[in-house]
Order: sequence, then structure tokens, then C-alpha cells
Amino acid sequence: MSNDAVNFLQSAIGAKVAKFRTVLIIASFGVVVGAIMSSGMMDVARHGIIMPSQYSFEEVMTIFLAVMVTDVIILDVFNTLGMPTSTTVSLVFELLGGAFVIATIKMISDGNLGYGMLLNSDKALSVIIAIFVSVVIAFIFGVIVMWLSRLMFTFNYKHQSQILTVVFGGIAFTALSYFIFLKGVGKSPYLSASVSNYISANTGMLIVYTFVVSTIIMQIMHWLGCNIFKFVVLMGTFALAMAFAGNDLVNFIGVPLAGLDSFNDFVANANGASASSFHMGSLMASAKTPPLYLLAAGVIMIIAMAKSKKAHNVIKTSVDLSRQDEGDEMFGSSKAARSIVRFTQNSNNFILKALPVCVTKWVDSRFNKRDVILENENAAFDIVRAAVNLVLASMLITIGTNYKLPLSTTYVTFMVAMGSSLADRAWSRESAVFRVTGVISVIGGWFITAGLAFIACAFVCVAMYYGGIIAKVVFMVAVIITLIRSNRNFSRKSKETEDEDNAFRLMMRSNDPEIVWDLLRNHVSRTQSYVNRFALSQYNKIVEGLAEENVRELGKCTKQLKTEQQTLKKYRRQEMLALKKLPFDIAIERNTWFHLGANSDQQFIYSLRRMLEPIKEHVDNNFNPLPAGYITEYINISHKVNDLMKQSEAQISTGRYDNYRVILSEADTLKNQLSALRKIHIDRIQCSDDDSEMQINMVYLNLLQETQEFMSAMRHQLRAAKKFIDN
Repeated sequence: MSNDAVNFLQSAIGAKVAKFRTVLIIASFGVVVGAIMSSGMMDVARHGIIMPSQYSFEEVMTIFLAVMVTDVIILDVFNTLGMPTSTTVSLVFELLGGAFVIATIKMISDGNLGYGMLLNSDKALSVIIAIFVSVVIAFIFGVIVMWLSRLMFTFNYKHQSQILTVVFGGIAFTALSYFIFLKGVGKSPYLSASVSNYISANTGMLIVYTFVVSTIIMQIMHWLGCNIFKFVVLMGTFALAMAFAGNDLVNFIGVPLAGLDSFNDFVANANGASASSFHMGSLMASAKTPPLYLLAAGVIMIIAMAKSKKAHNVIKTSVDLSRQDEGDEMFGSSKAARSIVRFTQNSNNFILKALPVCVTKWVDSRFNKRDVILENENAAFDIVRAAVNLVLASMLITIGTNYKLPLSTTYVTFMVAMGSSLADRAWSRESAVFRVTGVISVIGGWFITAGLAFIACAFVCVAMYYGGIIAKVVFMVAVIITLIRSNRNFSRKSKETEDEDNAFRLMMRSNDPEIVWDLLRNHVSRTQSYVNRFALSQYNKIVEGLAEENVRELGKCTKQLKTEQQTLKKYRRQEMLALKKLPFDIAIERNTWFHLGANSDQQFIYSLRRMLEPIKEHVDNNFNPLPAGYITEYINISHKVNDLMKQSEAQISTGRYDNYRVILSEADTLKNQLSALRKIHIDRIQCSDDDSEMQINMVYLNLLQETQEFMSAMRHQLRAAKKFIDN
């Protein structure tokens, strides 16, 4: 549930309008109010997908338990990956998958039954349509509204017209008030029928009164020096949290509470009937969720928002995809993204040619990022965009509710944020392809959620149906074990990357060249030191894998080298972006040695991969092993490589280059030894009459050649590391 919940925090957190604790407190109040004031309907779980009168107590409980088991695992996977998804969508398709399997089993036993009698598939279809509608509409409106808002306020919003700011605050307050009070509190079961009827009958008048009064209040706040945009952002966070608790939260807890109602009905009314013969017609009636359950669910969600690192990872994905500045990109490039970006750029160029030059210059002047005002140097974007995101998302959700569209809070808030970041020119030509790939990945994940939820729940439901109580217990234990292991692994990986991410954020946010240089120097040294240790470790594994014919270990090396190559590309991009923040003369001095060092890091990986590929193929094919004489001949070389690599790493990590020239000289000597050994081995191949050893001879020759290249990479890295710091 935390995956859905944290999405309404991303605007306030991305703009840094307040401390995380303050934002969380405001959102918590929204969750509590929304939970308490909710009407508490659980029709989706009770009879939104299945026709419960056609199912027995045993069948219904099997479906509900399968849904919960599947939902926990799927959402944990998305949380771990940091991908926003929708609990509502996963829940509906899990119910549909479980019910479909049970319905099929029942139809096989009774030919008079059909899917139309057992399933209510209209609900699932409405969700699919709502996905398309909400995704497209939210993105388009996000682009249009943000573009117009930036034209009015620019990035230097404090120096724009006071009237515009006050009117915007009045409109925003009115929209959020309509969202909170008229559509939220106004439909609460705790209000009397007369009050609810009055609100419904006089909605238009109340909106006008609210706009007038709120505009006056905004003017007074402006005179008092209050930041209207910050107020709107915090109010919007409260509004979305309240809406979420009043709708999505009920859907989530609907399944276990529908199961509880089923159990109570069976105990009270079975009258001796078995679990397989007692039918659940009682679920056809709508039920009210006890306020205590809603409140308890809201509290659990608040705790998850505050404590779950996986939930915070989901926020990071949304914020990183919409941030204003350049930086480390979470996603790579894809063919679809490249096509979209190229088409958009061509269309934009065509439009620009058709517009007068004076118009384009004026528009560009309104999008001058150098004048941007951020609440915090760590903010990903300004509060104007945050305010637009929250107000627009609230309005779209309200309109969707009026038209009975089952919109997802996650989908609307995410797509509005993506549309506004595009309109705000946050996606430059350097980052657009990566951001578009990220958006495509997230949207694709939503559709994968639906298909995966259906198939996985269907499988679990079949296993539980035929496996009985034993299978149910096994699945529940498996879920607990999976969650524990997942959280441990995630915590470990988070600790490994947290320092690197924090250092990079500081480099990108700081405007002090000295601080940037200190951070960059340490970052480059840590990267080079790690690459040195990693390369030596992989080198030893490859040599041992050849000598011991360990194909499994060689296979692991292949995966690890490929992963490290991608990581190095990421680090190089980060460090280059930081290098651009240094004064021009300093950056030019360091540039050559920085790139030489980065190239050397990559050369380690390239050399190891060239060394590994023929060795892995040779061992995998079970060709002749490496002769004992070759192993004895090479072992001295291997020991010397290890000794030089460790000495080099020690100097890079400590920054003390006392024996710098001695190490370079010894590396040259070793390279000469390798050249002599290569010549001896080539002569050995030419003089040999045994063609059966040709394959292993070629592999050994390649090993000697790449070991020499490996030493060259070490020399270049050590030299570049010293010059980069000392130059």
C-alpha cells in the first residue's frame, strides 16, 4: 500500500517546500481525515468482480487469500524496483484471475454454468479504459497547464504580478476546497442528509463564494509575507492524501474485511452446512467498513510512508524523472524513446519555423532557468510546478469521480508530474531520451501489473484450491520469508549506494567550486580504487576458473563484468556533470587526466571480458584443460600482477604516491616479461606436432596478451589518478 501512498508526497518533497517530517505530518492528517470521513464501501472486493451467490464459503476464502498473497508479493517487487504502481489495478486483476480459475473449475463440474453467471467482468474493463483515459488526459493537461503557468510566473515567480499570484492562489484554494470539502466531507456518512443535500444543490454558489473569499484571504496572506505557492502545495498534499484514504485505502482493505464478513456469516448462518456447500449470497449487499478498521489501516499506511525505504525509493523515481537539472539518469535509452524524442524534436522545429521570431524570443525569455528560485538547494524543481502538479491532479481526480471513472491516484499524479516537467523544459536534449524511457518503463509496468496479477493469482488460487489448508499455510509462510529476505537485501544494497548517491547530489546542488572539487576528487578516487579491487578480483576468478575448469564461476564473472561496465558509464556521466561545475580554467587542466582515468577504468573491464570470453567458451565446451606446465609458468606472472595491483590501489585510495614511479617501472618490466613469454609460446605452437592442443594454446596466448593489456590499464589508471589530484 505504501507504493500508492507515497506518490502524493512527491511534489512537496521534490520542491522541498518543508522538511520531510512536516510534509509527512500534513499528509498523515489528510489520511486520518479521509479514513474517518470515508463512506467505507467495499463493493469491488465483495461483488465487483465475482457473483458471490454462485460461490461457496470455501471458494470465496480461497480467492481472497490468493489475492492477498499475490498482492503482497507483486507490490513488494515494484517497491524494490522503485516503480510506482496502482494497488487498485493489481487488486482488481488479482480478483479477476482468482475468480476466473475457480469459475472455470465450477463450469467443468456443472455444464449449466457460464462465465456470465459467475464473473462481473465489466469492472475490470472499466479499469482498463480508465488507465488509458487517465494516463493520456493527465499528461496532456500537465503539459498545457504547466506551460501556461510558466509563461505567467516564469522561474523568478517572486518578481511577477501580485494580482496573478493572488488569483492563482484563489483558484487553487477553490479547486482544493471543492476536492476536500464538497466532494470529500460533503459525501461523508457522518453528515446529516439535509446538509449533504444542501451542498449538492448549491455546489455552484458555494464554489463562487469560496473563490471570492479565498482570493481575499490570499491577498491578506501576500501582504503578511506568506508564500502562497507553498501554502497551495501543502494544502494539495493534504487533499490528495485525504482522497487516497477515502477511496484507494478502502479498496485495499476491502479484501481481508470481505473475508472477515464471509467468515462471520458462515459461523452465524451455516446451520451445519459445510464450507463447500454454504453459498455467500450475503456478499451481494454493500457493507460499511467500521471506522476503527479504516483508522487502523490509515495509521499503518502512515508508518509505512515514514519508515519504508522501499516507499522512499518510489518517490525517488518520480522526483528524478521530473527534476529540473541535469544529473544521473536512472534509466537507459530505448528504441521507442529515441523515436518519440526524434519525432517531438522535428515537430517542435517545424512549429518554431512557423512562428515569428519575436514570439519565440519572448517565450524563451519566460523559460529562463538561470532565474529559478528554489526553496532549497537540494530541490528538484520549484514550488510553482509543485503547486500546478497538486492542483491539477486534484481537479482531474474530482472530474473523474463526477463521471464515475475509477481513476488511480498514482496514475494521475505521476502523469501530471511528467507532463509538467516536459512543459517546464526539464527534459533537455541530453536527458530527454532517458526520461522518456523511464516514463515508458513505468507505464509499461502498470500494464504488466495487470497481466502479472491475473496470471499469478490464478496460479496461486489453483494451488490453494487443490492443495487445501496445507497449500494455504505454505503460501503464507513463503510470503513472510520472501518479505524478510527482500527487505534485508534491499537494506544491504541501499547502504552500498547511499554514500555514492549523496555525494553526487551534493556535487550537483552545490554552487561552491571548492566544495564541488573536494567532492569530485573523492568521488573519482573512490571509483578508481574500487575498480582496481574489482578488476583484480575478477582477474583471479578468471585465471582460477581456467585452471580448475569452473564454468559456473566463469559465468558469474560474465554477469558481474557486464553490470560493472554499466555502473562505470553511470559514474563517468555523474563525474563529468560535476566537472562542468568547476571554473573553466580548472576544468580544462583536470579534463585530460579525468578522461584518461575513466578510460582506464573501462579498459580494465574490456581487457577482462576479452580474456574471459575464449576461456569460458573453452571450458564450457569441455576442451583440453590447461597443461600443468603452463599453470606453473603463469603462476609467477599472476603473483606479480596481484602485487602491483594492490600497491596501485593502496596509493590511489590513500592519495599518497610515494612509490609511484617504482610501480610504473615494475609494471613495464612485467609487460616485457609477458612479451618474451608470448614469443616463447608462439614458437612452442609453431614447433608442436600435436594439433589436439591447438585450442588450449590459443586460449593461453590470449591470456598472455590480455594480461599485458591489463597491466597497461593499471599504469594508465595510476598515472591519471596522480595527475588528476596533483595537476
